[in-house]
Amino acid sequence: MSDPSRPTETSVISELDQLPDRDREETAEWQASLDAVVRNAGPERAAYLMRRVHEFAAASGAPLPGLLSTDYINTVPAAAQPEFDGDLEMESRITALNRWNAAAMVTRGSRLGLGGHISTYASAAWLYEIGFNHFFRGKDGDGSGDQLFLQGHASPGIYARLFLEGRLSREQLDGFRREAGGHGLPSYPHPRRLPWLWEFPTVSMGLGPLGAIYQARFNRYLQARGIKDTSASRVWAFLGDGETDEPESMAALTVASREGLDNLTFVINCNLQRLDGPVRSNSKIVQELEARFRGAGWNVVKTLWGEAWDPLLGQDTTGDLVRRLGEVPDAQMQTLAARDAAYIRKNFFTGDALSALSAALSDAQVIDLFENSRGGHEPLKVYAAYRAAVEHRGTPTVILAQTVKGHTLGSAFESRNANHQMKKLTMQQFREMRDLLGLPIPDSALAGDQVPFWHPGENSPEVRYLRERRAALGGPAPLRRVIAKPLPEPPAKPFEALEKGFGHQEVATTMALVRLVKDLMRDERTGARWVPIIPDEARTFGMESMFPTAGIYSPLGQNYDPVDADQLLHYKESTTGQLLIEGITEAGSVAEFAAAATSYATHGEPMIPFYIFYAMFGFQRTGDQFWALGDQMGRGFVVGGTAGRTTMTGEGLQHGDGHSHLLAATNPAAVSYDPAFAYEIAVIVRDGLRRMYGEQPEDVFYYLTVYNEPKHQPAMPALPGVEEGIVRGIYRYRPADPAAAGPRLQLLSSGTAIHWALRAQELLASDWNVHADVWSVTSWTELRRDAMRADDARMRGEDRTPFVTGALAGAPGPVLAVSDWMRQVPDQISQWIEQDYYSLGTDGFGLSDTREDVRRYFHVDAESIVVTALDRLARAGQIPLAIVAQARARYGLDR
Repeated sequence: MSDPSRPTETSVISELDQLPDRDREETAEWQASLDAVVRNAGPERAAYLMRRVHEFAAASGAPLPGLLSTDYINTVPAAAQPEFDGDLEMESRITALNRWNAAAMVTRGSRLGLGGHISTYASAAWLYEIGFNHFFRGKDGDGSGDQLFLQGHASPGIYARLFLEGRLSREQLDGFRREAGGHGLPSYPHPRRLPWLWEFPTVSMGLGPLGAIYQARFNRYLQARGIKDTSASRVWAFLGDGETDEPESMAALTVASREGLDNLTFVINCNLQRLDGPVRSNSKIVQELEARFRGAGWNVVKTLWGEAWDPLLGQDTTGDLVRRLGEVPDAQMQTLAARDAAYIRKNFFTGDALSALSAALSDAQVIDLFENSRGGHEPLKVYAAYRAAVEHRGTPTVILAQTVKGHTLGSAFESRNANHQMKKLTMQQFREMRDLLGLPIPDSALAGDQVPFWHPGENSPEVRYLRERRAALGGPAPLRRVIAKPLPEPPAKPFEALEKGFGHQEVATTMALVRLVKDLMRDERTGARWVPIIPDEARTFGMESMFPTAGIYSPLGQNYDPVDADQLLHYKESTTGQLLIEGITEAGSVAEFAAAATSYATHGEPMIPFYIFYAMFGFQRTGDQFWALGDQMGRGFVVGGTAGRTTMTGEGLQHGDGHSHLLAATNPAAVSYDPAFAYEIAVIVRDGLRRMYGEQPEDVFYYLTVYNEPKHQPAMPALPGVEEGIVRGIYRYRPADPAAAGPRLQLLSSGTAIHWALRAQELLASDWNVHADVWSVTSWTELRRDAMRADDARMRGEDRTPFVTGALAGAPGPVLAVSDWMRQVPDQISQWIEQDYYSLGTDGFGLSDTREDVRRYFHVDAESIVVTALDRLARAGQIPLAIVAQARARYGLDR
């Protein structure tokens, strides 16, 4: 007898077959009912019923998985739209004015060849206006207000709104993209260029969404740790559908849902176009995004169609209209928005049922369906979507709002592939736009060759209305506000411990820095403001000792017994934990760092982020984010652990960092140091705290590279000016015997390379009677920047000597620089060295071997330094050339 619990040969294999069916007869009845619906009413009716049952079950609390995609219609039905709490006619006039002034600003700038973007804001105008008038909280109310990550290409519309509010003048609008004089407006949201307005740089596409997620997470972190009440703050991130192709846009979606960040809303402007064409030409980006966000655990609200579609959908008794909307690819939807009624009737309203629907519509109504009646263009639809987002609890929300790119700019712009590159309207196009928007601009104002800005007057109903709306929401937005709040000077004891050295114990500089930070975190006044950020490998950097003391932040606490609970340094998660263990994500870590590094402005609470990572995977992998961090004026300590190209024994090509200092040198906000000793770290960190968190804070962040190679850590030498030298970039660490006779030269070294230079100093003296001064270069980049500032001063007629030039002035012999970095790093200062200058470095790919053999391979070991030093002396005529050959043979460098 066959087993009825087993599937038959003809049945579909299901994962449910492995589970017992408690009532197979009931199951068969449900299946038979569904089969009858399919036979008698069609598959669409069956799918509808299943959806209804699924929704009912979910509402009843049944643990059903969510559907990944739904029909291509609005999430909020017309009957469920909330009452609008504003003056719709007034807001329409305001939005029309903003559209006009945004287009005028870009067009006026185009006469100078400056360019600008018009079409993005034209499609998203209502997405912003509804937010500004009804949802975005300002900083004058309780808490910190909302954080707005605004789409970079839509910035002209934001400037236009600020003009209407009176926050920008006509002269400032005319300064769009004219920044050299210091008074213009930046193209995009750049906080460093407009620090009273923009909070977040977003035009490097993909970074805004990533930053928004970690901003929302950091808001919760501040709340949990009792530093700032952020419960009323919501993070809004505006992005384009094409922008979601950037991996950073989607990289942290599960972080947001896993941590229940219902303080976060994404608004994706789905105008179906990239910069040069359709986002998904043969499919549908909205449906794709819905599935991705739902799969990641987000609440999804689709706002696709305007009011003109509501009665049609109500008449769709066959389901043909919904089916047709779901099957038309985006590229065709784009075409439908640009064609006449005949084309639309022929290519969209196909079949008897759809033809009958369209027959009752005039040609104007048919065109309006696709050209204008998109959800993102209708304020009531947008308002309903935003209300659904802010009232949702438990997970983040994404709003997918469908629009037409270039909306209201005329047929030459709307839904055209080239509209992203179109920078201006003709005067005739402006007249057509005026008539379409119903603006009271007379023909006489358009008689010249330059389109005017239009303002209804300071006391006009429009201006009063928008100011009243902003006042009710807590003041102006966007707004960046910095209130001076210097942190107390840290205690001296932690720094003194490093300055005293470690005696005979060999310690890696990584361990020395971690010890310093751990001690500073104990300070009662400022310890709680340290934010250690680690991408997964805390134990690699010796930070596991912080686990049980500081705790690892998790909004869920610790709902398990850690496997290492019996160990002293066990894993400990807490809702009030201080450490942020981000997992294997440098991108997420930098985004978290940026949120903490700008908390002094965003929340009025200065925090001290300390982000440590494998040096190879810092600037190289996330350099664009570090550039955005500089633009955002973030402050804190970035640490490249396991630095250098020859210290990571055995790790090989992809782990040997010989170039991050060169990459960091390109970032004007990065203050870079490559300390050799623990006491140098103490001096640098103390100076960094002063510069970034003292009475006159600077908008910089510090980049320190530290090494995993245990070495002798001496006490800070009692030399005059040693602390100034450490901070400014160079000091003489060990001079040669001044009484010794023989040729002389200068050895410059940074980081771990100082140990090779010191050994070379000994070999030169003992084997060749050559005497070298050894200098510690703590920052090649800061020396270069100081020298460039001196050059600028000379251009102004000032007489100023670069610090490195002055430090080495009169030093005898050639100068030889060596580091664990490629030669371009020390070569940064070459033009300001009066002596003959030569460098050694680790150019090329890394490789696996012992430290000694890898350093010999790159010719940076002590013996290679000796041979190179002798060669430079021979070229200067100070020793016979034959000595160089002898040295090569003696040290085995001729093989």
